Amino acid sequence: MSKAVYLFIAGCIFLTMVTAGLRAQSDTTIYELTISEEMVNKAGKDMMGMTVNGGIPGPALVFKEGGYAIIRVTNTMDVETSVHWHGLLLPNFMDGVPYLTTPPILPGKTFQYEFPLVQSGTYWYHSHTMLQEQKGVYGSIIIEPKEKQFEYDHDQIVVLSDWTNQKPKDVLRNLKRGNEWYNIKKGTATPLNQVIARRGLGAQVNFWKQRMESADIADVYYPAFLTNGELQQMYTQYKPGDKIRLRVINAAASTQFWITLGGGDPLLVAADGLDVVPTAQKKLFIGIAETYDLIITIPDHGQVELRAMAQDGSGTTHAYFGNGQVISAEVLPRPDKIEMMKQMARMDMRMGAPAMKFNPSQPEPQKLMNNWGMKMKMDMDMGNKKMDGEMGDKMGNEHGDHQGHQMNTHDMEQMDSKEPPSHDNHMGMFSEYNYDYLQAPENTEISQNMPTNNILLNLTGNMWRYIWSMNGIPLAEADKIKINRGEKVVITFNNLTMMHHPMHLHGHFFRVINKYGERSPLKHTVNVAPMQKTIIEFEANEDSDWFLHCHVLYHMMGGMARVVSYQTARDPRLAPFPLKTLINEGNHFYNWGAADIASNMAEINLTSSNTRNQFNLNLEYGWSNSLEGELSYERYLYDYLRVFVGANFENEEEENFDNIKSTAIAGLRLFTPYMFNLDVRIDNQLRPEIRISRELNLFPRTNIFAEFEYQADFGWVNNIAGAEGLVAHGTYVEEYVLTAGAEYFLNRNLSLIALYDTRFGVGGGLSIRF
Repeated sequence: MSKAVYLFIAGCIFLTMVTAGLRAQSDTTIYELTISEEMVNKAGKDMMGMTVNGGIPGPALVFKEGGYAIIRVTNTMDVETSVHWHGLLLPNFMDGVPYLTTPPILPGKTFQYEFPLVQSGTYWYHSHTMLQEQKGVYGSIIIEPKEKQFEYDHDQIVVLSDWTNQKPKDVLRNLKRGNEWYNIKKGTATPLNQVIARRGLGAQVNFWKQRMESADIADVYYPAFLTNGELQQMYTQYKPGDKIRLRVINAAASTQFWITLGGGDPLLVAADGLDVVPTAQKKLFIGIAETYDLIITIPDHGQVELRAMAQDGSGTTHAYFGNGQVISAEVLPRPDKIEMMKQMARMDMRMGAPAMKFNPSQPEPQKLMNNWGMKMKMDMDMGNKKMDGEMGDKMGNEHGDHQGHQMNTHDMEQMDSKEPPSHDNHMGMFSEYNYDYLQAPENTEISQNMPTNNILLNLTGNMWRYIWSMNGIPLAEADKIKINRGEKVVITFNNLTMMHHPMHLHGHFFRVINKYGERSPLKHTVNVAPMQKTIIEFEANEDSDWFLHCHVLYHMMGGMARVVSYQTARDPRLAPFPLKTLINEGNHFYNWGAADIASNMAEINLTSSNTRNQFNLNLEYGWSNSLEGELSYERYLYDYLRVFVGANFENEEEENFDNIKSTAIAGLRLFTPYMFNLDVRIDNQLRPEIRISRELNLFPRTNIFAEFEYQADFGWVNNIAGAEGLVAHGTYVEEYVLTAGAEYFLNRNLSLIALYDTRFGVGGGLSIRF
């Protein structure tokens, strides 16, 4: 064969390869995203935010189903970042959870995400690095279907979010110190004067007995709620008769919304990106990270209002479509927390399940479910079937063990997928939080012939220390949830808290078992209502490790997360990025303090705390030249009990600091039923001491407080003969201190105080929190 022929054949092969390559890339969509720190003003104050391509939210990314996505993300900040493509089915390495699936994007670096687009619908993206999502790193994703399923004229993206003028780390620090300022600021506190006026004292005492202050709805105060980055949006380009597909995305960090629309009932056509059987839906609850598609028609006269109200009624954001007079959306009533408390007190429930176990290496999910939460109607219907017997065998455990009988989906549907209870049995407050309005357009059942892995996850939390967990174990102390490819995984979320938890599983869609049975809808995020159960199931058809977590950002950072593992080898490209960095994100130390400056004394308290460990420094100085201080380390054994050691020091003679006496101390501290702080200790002179304190929200901005300290010296070490203060029969010496007062909150960091102390007398001044 001649050289010319070889060259001709080689040229043809090269041309064929180039042409094939061009065809393969012709459906590729490329985006360049840049994450930066910039000054922004979303709620009347300039502050540093994080932008994507200069905006909050970031740009909408629009693709076509069946195509290929290339997204280059550049980090111009001095901290690392990441992007997670929420709801997209993609290769594990591209999922965007730093240290788990994907390397973090280091300062000054660019990471290229690329993946095939195997689905269509409405999705979104956000940072998965610490609290960056709250600062503005989020945006929308639209994947257009190969074939249009519904008739409409225009797409309109509606990204809902919340905004704080605080640094997100300071928000979490404020939550961890147990400060009630956010509820006071929002007007959602339940002070005792209002509780009594509403005849709710019995309910309040019931809550106190279970170590809870009140019914919780939302954690954080937000000065603004946003639609596509603004307080309100006007979309006047739409004309009468236009059919608009509203692609609504809840990209909030910590806010669930109630959505209402003016005009005719909108048609709900998709949930979490996937089509559902169309249904008219006048009012819609959208959990954090969920997406819903609604088709509305612009009326002949007027503009349609979309009203999104924060779940606790603390604020709204609005969008308007069309022109003319506003056709107002329904204004929903603000939740009545005192009435909720009264209803809940009438329920047969046990609240306050621990967020931390004594022994986190031994999860006992079935025992936790049996001992805490709502006594469901199914218990009575089961007759002699006991929860700790047959059902306990069936449920398995957090680690996915297959021991005992397996509970199939039909069993679970029969027991857990009943119609929501009504007000008649005091469950009305939860009756709207279900997915019975969602029906898949086709059968979603998973083969009954597959092996089944049943997993029970109790959702647990501690509002006072702001620790969140599953089965009483925060992420930092948890093992992976082990699953196997080729099995059906059934997860029962049993919410033992007063908060809603939108649970998101990366890399998978799952069935949410509802009244439609075989047509139960597919979702990637499911809201689990307070004291309720929700069952999901999916076919395990991936590999590697995936993240499962509550999408309330501060709950996730407080520990309500798990790694779901297919038990396959870790991607070698992650070798420089240890998984423990992610696992320990919720176990960082947070520091706070307070200083009281009054006319009779001054006091300073400093605290540094993570999940199990806490360091405390307290200094008191009376203007009579009396000084006392204490430094201690304490270890939390579980939520309400900790052991501590430390040192106490004080001057024994007023106005004389030459002789500072120090003693070693050790003891127990307990947060008791009815919300007393109890401190029982002994020092190196074998003097037992007890301290008890309590704080009470009396009026909307006013707390009262009291602390009593009592110490006895029985002469086991000291010679007490002839000592001052000798009492009854000359057997011991006693000392006591009583402090009582009131505090009026001026703002988050400053209060007025008035107090009496048996050592320092009566005084008043300021309390400063930092």
